Amino acid sequence: MREKIEQVLDKIRPALMADGGNVELVNVNDGVVSVRLTGACGHCAMSTMTLKHGVERVLKGELPEVKEVVAV
Repeated sequence: MREKIEQVLDKIRPALMADGGNVELVNVNDGVVSVRLTGACGHCAMSTMTLKHGVERVLKGELPEVKEVVAV
């Protein structure tokens, strides 16, 4: 599961990096994916929107076993 998630995150990373940020996979537990937004994304006022409408939407779209994405 971690490998599949990393593959999907690799598709998202270029967009985050274009704005000076990135995403790091921290943990996967029962369909809940814990990530850490880093760089500019870690402190941006829009980070919650990036997490839910970007990272979570893409992960859930490609991996139906993902139930939720949370920031740590």
